Amino acid sequence: MTAVAFVCLAAGLLVAVVLLIRQQQITTRFRRRANELEETARVRDEELRHLVTVRVPALVESLYGKPVEVPGPRNPSFAGTSAEQGIRAILRIFAEHAERAKERADQSAKATLKAMMRAVQSLGNEQQLAISTMQDRHDDPDVLEGLMKIDHMNAQLGRRAQATAVLCGSWPGQQRSAASLVDVLRGATSRIRDYLRVQVPPQVNIAVVSRAVEPVVLAVAELLDNAARHSQPNTTVEVNLRQAHNGVAIVIDDAGVAMDPEELQRAERLLSGRESVDINRLGDPPQVGFAVIGVLAARYGFRVAVDSRSPYGGVRAVLFLPSELLTQIDTGPAPVHAEPRPAPIEAPAAPPTPRSPVSPPAREEQTTTAHGLPKRRRVTAGNGTGEQPLPSVGAPAPSTRPARETAAGMGAWQRGTRAGRSIVSPDSEGNVAE
Repeated sequence: MTAVAFVCLAAGLLVAVVLLIRQQQITTRFRRRANELEETARVRDEELRHLVTVRVPALVESLYGKPVEVPGPRNPSFAGTSAEQGIRAILRIFAEHAERAKERADQSAKATLKAMMRAVQSLGNEQQLAISTMQDRHDDPDVLEGLMKIDHMNAQLGRRAQATAVLCGSWPGQQRSAASLVDVLRGATSRIRDYLRVQVPPQVNIAVVSRAVEPVVLAVAELLDNAARHSQPNTTVEVNLRQAHNGVAIVIDDAGVAMDPEELQRAERLLSGRESVDINRLGDPPQVGFAVIGVLAARYGFRVAVDSRSPYGGVRAVLFLPSELLTQIDTGPAPVHAEPRPAPIEAPAAPPTPRSPVSPPAREEQTTTAHGLPKRRRVTAGNGTGEQPLPSVGAPAPSTRPARETAAGMGAWQRGTRAGRSIVSPDSEGNVAE
């Protein structure tokens, strides 16, 4: 009986030991699993914090054009997991929706700005017509000097409105005939505030084709304005023409502050015209110059580049016009019409008006015949021979006269023209009617 009890007790102890060992194994396995789950939860919490504090802000900055790299998971063990794949899907959906929202906002802003700039341009054109009418009516030097200043300011206003409209997808809005490179440069110079500081090269017999005249004028004006604003007021902005086998380069050098590498990279991106420009990222106030030039360059086929290799320590800008945008012009004398009409007075003094690069206006000179009868003949401003002088390639550019002196000359011309028109032409018998 005792032996049977002992065997039963031993068997029970053995079963208990087996159960204890099994329970220990189960407990260890569950403890390991719990530790793994705790580690997974901790990693996920860290990744969520990393997502909110680092990855999403970096993604937002990259969507707005900043050179920021969006980082991946913080913990290498988290990469490739189902949770990490879900986070990547969320980021992708967020980026797509943010990109579409940005495009809609940009298109809406551009459409609004385009409509506003059209209204501003229309008012500017009406104001230009009123200024030209007043220039024809007045011969007082003080009045003409004030009108020339207003005309010049109106040209600058028109350029800014035109540049903003182009940036928003509009066309330059003006169609011109082919014009010489020098006239294009003078037309661009007349649209900036510090036009007196620009040195324009002498006349050449190369012209810009009709469709590219206004875009090139606007692009060069933006480059000249940028060069003048970022250099000392007592320095000059030098413009040179360099002919190549496949086109002509317009080289603009200033003696201002050079650009650092980051600014040069940003300018290169904008001038290339390869990427869409977000008007919300052009600064406050917006710096639209390089962006507008890039749009025009991509649309019309010329190239623009800037660097800090100017011999004067500032920035050198090069606008290259390929042969497709160039043509030849006839430099012969303009024909003399039988009934000349005085051309409208242009402003500012040295460069042509902001409206277009044109030749100097013609005037009328009154003389008398052998019988004492009045006679008028057409004389172009400058040489008094009826022919427009064209300086040779090696001749220096014409000097710039002060606005006061030009206004006085215009006033005298207006008075002489009116005096000549007040005399009635003689009849067939030679009698002069009063």
